[in-house]
Amino acid sequence: MSALSIEDTTVETTFASLGVPAPLVAVLAGAGITVPFPIQAATLPDALAGRDILGRAQTGSGKTLGFGLPLIARLTDGHTMACRPRGLVLVPTRELATQVVGVLAPLARAAGLSAVAIFGGTPQHPQVSALRGRTDIVVACPGRLADLIEQGHCHLGDVEITVLDEADHMADLGFLPVVRRLLDATPREGQRLLFSATLDGAVDVIARRFLTRPARHSVDAGSRPPEIAHHLLTVAPADRVGVIAALAGGEGRVLIFTRTKHGARKLARQLVQAGTPAAELHGNLTQGARTRNLEAFAAGEVRAMVATDIAARGIHVDGIELVIHADPPTEHKAYTHRSGRTARGGAEGTVVTVQTAAQAAEVRTLMRKAGVSPATSPAAPGSAILRSIAGPPARRPVRVAPVDRPARAASQSAGRGAAAASASFRGRRGRR
Repeated sequence: MSALSIEDTTVETTFASLGVPAPLVAVLAGAGITVPFPIQAATLPDALAGRDILGRAQTGSGKTLGFGLPLIARLTDGHTMACRPRGLVLVPTRELATQVVGVLAPLARAAGLSAVAIFGGTPQHPQVSALRGRTDIVVACPGRLADLIEQGHCHLGDVEITVLDEADHMADLGFLPVVRRLLDATPREGQRLLFSATLDGAVDVIARRFLTRPARHSVDAGSRPPEIAHHLLTVAPADRVGVIAALAGGEGRVLIFTRTKHGARKLARQLVQAGTPAAELHGNLTQGARTRNLEAFAAGEVRAMVATDIAARGIHVDGIELVIHADPPTEHKAYTHRSGRTARGGAEGTVVTVQTAAQAAEVRTLMRKAGVSPATSPAAPGSAILRSIAGPPARRPVRVAPVDRPARAASQSAGRGAAAASASFRGRRGRR
């Protein structure tokens, strides 16, 4: 595959000038969205013209509207039959499916269309009912969609436009075999849009097999957003939680990453005990608990979210000012994707990696591969560097439920999803 060209996005433009239909432009304007992001300005003319798209851009670059607008424009005025959607978006995680539908829903309504999220971990009956109700657009995780097709609840023979979002993450999660089967079930002549942060390995194979003479667009290829400040703090093992609690104790919204589900649950509880309201997000929670915690984080009811890498690609929450790698990731792509949760939409952000002396060699290699030169410093819970990063401690009442209180009671006393105590016990019930 030939190298992708970096688009010239210096000329200001509008959605209308790119060919977006007026009703959709009006919806965007009503939401305060008037200037296209670079990936949108680059891809929309070709996508609206019906061309296949191969798009590469960093996370948080506005890809959802980049594929959502042509998807809805293409399907307007058509007819959808029961259980036979005409638009398909494949995504790697439940959270991303929910958030893509959230972006598409007001646009779809303006065009007289409907969209549904399909993913596992929840009863399938509401999803089947939506398909039978002639839902136009399906935003799906591959596994659950394949199950519904096998049961005869969904058919892809009428799909006119298919989107693969975060294709490289689907490859990392091992979804590409089922993705290939799903794409094979869609009409060959249909339009296909593939978006990914990287285009190597298996993603390149998918692009070659399923895209026909795609228009290739790359924005910020191979670089990290310059608005991110990177810090590397070396701590004693005994000080790790105290340092993280101090960083998470400011007024800003903080996303904290751990390597394991158990680590996320434990750290969230430790933060609550230290007086920092926190929730958790990982695969051992029920889907309902994950949704509640994410909504609470997005609404500002919880300022600190402790997550595994399931959230590195699976959530879009505006205003995350600080990302903390409580456990350094094992490879540089994970560092980039985790860090990309901040400085979204042109905002500024800060990324802090917490390491012990024993991890220094591993982290040094990680940073070199990620192309990052962080500001380095030793740190302890009272270090001035922590306040310079996080700002002064938040002035807010802390209502911490006892760690042995049942989840429902804790939630009622601390607010919806407002403390890791409630989230932790929801997670315990939600193990699968």
